[in-house]
Amino acid sequence: MKPPLKVLLAAPRGFCAGVERAIQIVERALEKYGAPVYVRHEIVHNRYVVERLEAMGACFVEELDAVPRGKPVIFSAHGVPKSVPAEAEDRMLLYFDATCPLVSKVHVEAERHFKAGHEILLIGHAGHPEVIGTLGQLPDGAIQLIETPEDAQAFSPRDPNALAYITQTTLSIDEAAGIVSILRTRFPKIAGPRKNDICYATTNRQEAVKAIAHHCTGMLVIGSPNSSNSQRLVEVAKREGCRWAALVERAAAIDWSLITEGETVGVTAGASAPEELVQEVLEAIGARYTLSIEEIEVRQEEVQFKLPRALTTAA
Repeated sequence: MKPPLKVLLAAPRGFCAGVERAIQIVERALEKYGAPVYVRHEIVHNRYVVERLEAMGACFVEELDAVPRGKPVIFSAHGVPKSVPAEAEDRMLLYFDATCPLVSKVHVEAERHFKAGHEILLIGHAGHPEVIGTLGQLPDGAIQLIETPEDAQAFSPRDPNALAYITQTTLSIDEAAGIVSILRTRFPKIAGPRKNDICYATTNRQEAVKAIAHHCTGMLVIGSPNSSNSQRLVEVAKREGCRWAALVERAAAIDWSLITEGETVGVTAGASAPEELVQEVLEAIGARYTLSIEEIEVRQEEVQFKLPRALTTAA
């Protein structure tokens, strides 16, 4: 007889509208133009998704010089610096931009603040593709990166009355709020986004983890190590009271020594992790334990983003 284990399944979890749109852009391009279709950078940060698209004929590259002339190329959901589409045009490449519309919204905000003469602070993580893309929307030096509360305390502006901030869309809500609070305290006239830059999906998945974390011994977060929003879910789970929280790409990566019979384990997935991997993890747990599964839904999501018109018309 298998020992008992309770699982609390967070909802919402997994794919967001921006990720679904980006994947559909690759799939539609393959249907319309045939393989290979080139993708600059991982379309989303999930190896399972990337490998599935590779099997369909997508070819992932880091730079445009690896794309043969005449072949379609797609920019990832994280956004790219302005220099990338400019290079694509110089090389006469057919390109499609799969940047999440909520990331594009941040790019528009940066442009607006720049035109208003503001010095811009970007709250985010150095080296993340989204941050690189946002920094690349404006001339060098126009945007200063703020990663920590210490950065916010130490920052010295050119003019404290001409400041604005924007944020990476996949941050921890609570940590970003702490940094914003410091900036607003130090610079009361700082301009911010008209609406929170942290995307709805990041917010909802963190809220779902908060709703179950206090009832769980530990939390399994399904997602890739380079997925920012998945990493934030691990942090939120630990901060909200889980004794342990582990990021796993799929069932084979589960550390079974963390899980003890009779306890309650939370399961969620980052915004770039498909539901198939959630079910795979649940099946793996069910092979070892007699499961009692309860889904806790904090919010329903009905957001959808349009595909580029060129991919919705017949070939």
